Amino acid sequence: MSSLWPRIEPLLARVEKPARYIGMERGSVRPEHHPGKVAWLLLYPDTYEIGLPNQGLQILYEILNERADAVAERSYAPWSDLEAELRASGVPLFSVDTHRAAGDFDVLAFNLSAELVATNLLNCIDLAGVPVRAERRSPEHPLVLAGGHCTFNPEPFADFVDAFVIGDGEEPVGEITEVIGAWKRGGRASREAVLHDLATIPGVYVPSMYEVSYDGPRIAAVEPRYADVPERVEKRTVADLADWPYPKRQLVPLIEVVHDRLNVEIFRGCTRGCRFCQAGMITRPVRERPIEQVRTMVEDGLRRTGYDEVALTSLSSADFSGIDGLVADLVNEQSGCGNVGLSLPSLRVDAFTVGIASEIQKVKRTGLTFAPEAGTWRLRQVINKMITEEDLYAAVEGAYSQGWRRVKLYFLTGLPTEMDEDTMGIAELAKNVVAVGKKYTKQATCTASVGGFVPKAHTPFQWFGQNGVDEMRRKVSMLRDATRRSGVQLRWHDPEASFAEGIVSRGDRRVGAAIEHVWRNGGTFQEWSERFELSRWLEGMAAAGLDPDWYVTRHRDENEILPWDHVAAGLHRDFLWQDWKQALAEHGLPDCRWTPCYDCGVCTQYAIEHVVASAVAPAGGSQGTGQDLSTGGAVPVSLLPTRVAT
Repeated sequence: MSSLWPRIEPLLARVEKPARYIGMERGSVRPEHHPGKVAWLLLYPDTYEIGLPNQGLQILYEILNERADAVAERSYAPWSDLEAELRASGVPLFSVDTHRAAGDFDVLAFNLSAELVATNLLNCIDLAGVPVRAERRSPEHPLVLAGGHCTFNPEPFADFVDAFVIGDGEEPVGEITEVIGAWKRGGRASREAVLHDLATIPGVYVPSMYEVSYDGPRIAAVEPRYADVPERVEKRTVADLADWPYPKRQLVPLIEVVHDRLNVEIFRGCTRGCRFCQAGMITRPVRERPIEQVRTMVEDGLRRTGYDEVALTSLSSADFSGIDGLVADLVNEQSGCGNVGLSLPSLRVDAFTVGIASEIQKVKRTGLTFAPEAGTWRLRQVINKMITEEDLYAAVEGAYSQGWRRVKLYFLTGLPTEMDEDTMGIAELAKNVVAVGKKYTKQATCTASVGGFVPKAHTPFQWFGQNGVDEMRRKVSMLRDATRRSGVQLRWHDPEASFAEGIVSRGDRRVGAAIEHVWRNGGTFQEWSERFELSRWLEGMAAAGLDPDWYVTRHRDENEILPWDHVAAGLHRDFLWQDWKQALAEHGLPDCRWTPCYDCGVCTQYAIEHVVASAVAPAGGSQGTGQDLSTGGAVPVSLLPTRVAT
C-alpha cells in the first residue's frame, strides 16, 4: 500500500476547504501497516466538520491502534467539489492519516448516526472502488461494516453493508479483528465463510446470513440460514465505563468543526423513559464513569488539546451522581487556568439548579439549552417527559438570574395524540420564557427549535404512524404566526426531510433499492438542506414499487413483524407495547433508577447490583415510591407491565 498524496495534493488547490483532507491533527497517528495486521478504515459518511468530533469513531480509532494485530485510519465523505475532482482524475477515496486508497484496507467501517447519510454511505463505498451491493463483492474487496444508533434498524442498509455491530463497539472490534485476521492468514479464500464466522460473534448482525420472506407488503419471517447463527442478534453493552477511558488523545481539528471543544463522556445510558427517545431506550442500562476518572480526563484533555471549553456529555448530564460537586470542583480547578468554559449538553429542566448555573458562569458563560419536547403537560405525560411548566420557568429563571441572556428550547411536533392546543403550547411556553428573562435583562431572547417527530425502532412509539408533510407544514405555520413579534426566534426542521427520514427509519430491506435510486440520481448529502430534495426519495420509492405512506404514516398493530424485530436492544417487546398503551392513556412513569423495576428487560444481574441498588436519589426526588407522576397516585393495574421482575 502506498500513499496517494502526490495525486491528491494538486487537486486540493481546486476545492473549497483543503484542510478537510490533509490529516496531521493533534492526536492523530500515522500507523505502520503490515500484512499481518488487520487494516481498518473508519469512515464518517458526512463532511470532516461533522464527522471529526464523533466520539464513537475516535474511541475505536484509539482502541484499534493500541492493538498489536490492527491499524486504524480515518476518512470522511468528500464534499461535492473534491468528489468531482476525484472522479475526473481517477483517484479513489483515501484515508486522511496516510492518504492510502480506501480499497487497500481490510475493513471499511462506517458510523451511521443519522438516517439520511444512507446515500453518502453508498457514495463512499463507490468512491473506494468497491461494489456498492454486498452480493457483488469478491474476497479481495474490503469488508463493509457499520455501527451507530441507526443500525438498530439495519434493514434499509442490508444490501450494502456486510456486517453490523449492534450496540457498544469497544469489545466487538477486537473480536472482529481476530476473525478477519484468521481469514487473511488463510488466504481470504471464501467471503461467505468469513461472514458466517462474523455472524457468530455476539452483537454482530450479518444480513446475508438471514432470509427474509414477505406476505404481500408485510414481513412474514426473518430466518437464519445456518443453525449456529442466532435468530435474534443481542446488542453489546460495555458493563463498566471505567475500563474504557477513551478517547485519551482527542483529535484537535485544523479547521472549525461542530462541537469544537473537549468532550468527556460522563455516563452512558438513560432510564428517564422518554417514549420518543431511541437513544435512551437502546443505550440502557445507565453506566456512570467514576468521578475521579472524569476529573483526570478533563485535566489531561485540556492540557493536551489546548481547548478553552469542556463539555460533560451524556443523554442527561445533570443526572450524573454528584454533578453539583463535580461541576464546582472542575470550575474551581480551572478558575486560575485562563478562560476555560464548562458546558452540560442535554440538560434536564427538572435537574437544573441555580447552583449549577452559578458555578458554570464563574469561568465562562456558555449557551444553555433545555428540551421540554412538548408544549403542554398533557402531551408531556404521553411522551413521558415528566417536567412541568413550573420546572421550566424555575430553570430559566435560575439561568437569567445568573446573567444568561439567551436560552434555547427544543420541541417536537407531530407526537402521538398531539392536538392543535398542544402545538400552540410550544409558542406559549417560549413566549413565557422570554417574559421571565425580561425581568432580569432587556436583551433576553429565546430560540425555540421545532423538529418533526419521526418514530424510531425499539421505542414505545415504533407502532405510531408519523404525521405527513402537509400536516407538519400546517403546524409549523401555526407556530410562525403565534411567535411573530414576540421575542421568540422560531426555527424548524424541514417537514419533507422528516418524511424522508421516516422512510429509512421505518424501512425494511426493500427500501434499499430506493436509497440506491436516490444516490444514483445525485442525491448525496441529504442531511444538508441545500442538497435535499424529497422528489428524489418519492421517485426512488416509486421505482422500487413501494408506497412511502405505507412505511411512514401508517400505524402498526401489535402482532405485525417489524423490520428490526430480529435485532434485540434488550427491551422486552411486550414492555414496549404496554408502554405504548400507557402513552395513549396519558400516564407517565418515574425514572426506574429511583423506583421499583418495570422489568423492561435490559437489566442484567450486574446492572441491578451496580446501577439500581447503589443509586442515590437526586435532589428533590423520591426513592421507591412507584407513583404515577401524572396523577400523583398509583399506576392503574390495567396499565402495569405484564411481566414480573425476577
